Amino acid sequence: MAFFFNMENNSPIGIFDSGVGGISIWKEIHQLLPNESTIYLADSINAPYGQKSKQEIIDLCFKNTDLLIEKGCKLIVVACNTATTNAIKQLRDTYSIPFIGIEPAIKPAALNSITKSIGILATKGTLSSELFNNTTELYSENIKIVEQVGVGLVELIESGNIDSEEMTDLLTKYLTPMIKENIDYLVLGCSHYPFLIPKIKKILSENISIIDSGKAVAKQVQSILNKQGDFSTNECSINEFYINSSTNVIRTILNNKYPISKLDF
Repeated sequence: MAFFFNMENNSPIGIFDSGVGGISIWKEIHQLLPNESTIYLADSINAPYGQKSKQEIIDLCFKNTDLLIEKGCKLIVVACNTATTNAIKQLRDTYSIPFIGIEPAIKPAALNSITKSIGILATKGTLSSELFNNTTELYSENIKIVEQVGVGLVELIESGNIDSEEMTDLLTKYLTPMIKENIDYLVLGCSHYPFLIPKIKKILSENISIIDSGKAVAKQVQSILNKQGDFSTNECSINEFYINSSTNVIRTILNNKYPISKLDF
């Protein structure tokens, strides 16, 4: 049975991820809809979700959702590929609040590929999920899909080591086989990975396009708010960030521009 809620136009948009990665999604939403208030949950203490069982992921998503609903959110963005591919159905079946998920952008890569070879860099939890496999089957005809689990990338981002030598070594290790397979699109299947785009571009040739889902998610948020007539009437937005581990990395990513609170959840 679904849990129902009362939505108000000026209520915030809720966003959660297994850490700071979903801030890449938040930035796209905030840029497109600057008058919308937001509440962001960084469940960093449980990152990465990609190494957990399906039931563990579902339980964490319910915990995050309950907190965002408690804080009065009118819509929830699951800004985590692993959480979306493993738990979005259960969330939608349980709650009446609108959910927007994030999936690897396989479709545009497959449809636009000239070399008929695309790479997907994602977590184990995403690549092994039923939703991901179903999507892949839809668009994999005559397309070679080179999958790679980005072991260790999320942990390095969460610890503030984006520019480390270890990060460069891992990316080189993961991307080199894709380059050898003549990919012309690289799909980033984790919301943490857009923070690595500058480093990835140094490894890939210029003819390989990088795709992430941030802009598409923001447009979907806009579409749902428009359909339901729930745009905020506030002249300025309030953007709150909560994290259940150290605030150092998230403060750096946000350039100390927004209030950040450490919260046990």
